[in-house]
Amino acid sequence: MRFATIRHEGSERVAVVVSDAELALLPKDLGDLVGIIQGGPEALARIRVLLPDLRQRLPLAGAALLAPLRRFRRDILCAGWNYWDHFEEGRGKREGQEVPRPEHPTFFTKSPDTVIGPNDEIGFDPNISVKWDYEAELALVIGKTGRRIPQAKAMDHVFGYLLANDVSQRDLQRAHGGQWLKGKSIDATMPIGPFVVTADELDWRDVQLQCRVNGQVLQDASTKLMAFPLPVLIEELSFGMTVRAGDLVLTGTPAGVGNARTPPVYLTDGDEVVVSGTGIGELRNRMRETDLRAATAPGDGQS
Repeated sequence: MRFATIRHEGSERVAVVVSDAELALLPKDLGDLVGIIQGGPEALARIRVLLPDLRQRLPLAGAALLAPLRRFRRDILCAGWNYWDHFEEGRGKREGQEVPRPEHPTFFTKSPDTVIGPNDEIGFDPNISVKWDYEAELALVIGKTGRRIPQAKAMDHVFGYLLANDVSQRDLQRAHGGQWLKGKSIDATMPIGPFVVTADELDWRDVQLQCRVNGQVLQDASTKLMAFPLPVLIEELSFGMTVRAGDLVLTGTPAGVGNARTPPVYLTDGDEVVVSGTGIGELRNRMRETDLRAATAPGDGQS
């Protein structure tokens, strides 16, 4: 199944994509998508039984798609340098933060406040950074809580997959002691979606990821090129650390990022960035200049 979260008649609703043209709204009492994921196989089985009789259908075209996951219990978990071609393209361009090729996955986190929907505008503030970069990624959603998960059972813990554009501010990424949290956590800068595709409907081992900026293809690679495949990422991430149903995990970006190009290609106001993945759909977002230094976030009401 493919799950979407949409805004419908003033409220957020979960829907199932029943065709390339149609959505079926799920009953409100099923809650949000995180609740469905945490409900495990029983929740999915109930939805499969309900689906043929759901009468509230909407056209997919024009639906107000939101980020499919809207509620997070922790920071977003991420793998860096998970394609060797991406690791190699950055040699000599890490501004004094060069490291040997990692023997284990490189992990970092991002703030949940980065998350926006698949068609939302990406906040852009040149006063925060002058090196805004794109990163097309396959993301996964943990569906079964676990710790010390062996590779042989790792994929049993995956609920499904979606796309992410890990927009990064490269100067901030280099400015804070070699760790990446700040340069990966600017508000309203990471589109995810458009749907969560359940694990039984997608072969994660060969998803063709692509990123186009203003129509130009800048990234185009298969997930089969991952340095550390998903079972390895899950085993290493869960070693001594609990991963929980509903956690979002980004799995790395392939070569072609703007910072590694000659000359570099950085995003700016008005750029259209499209990230696509076979079997998942696409994120289509435009950079829009926004005051991201304000003391109060839009709608926050607090300083």
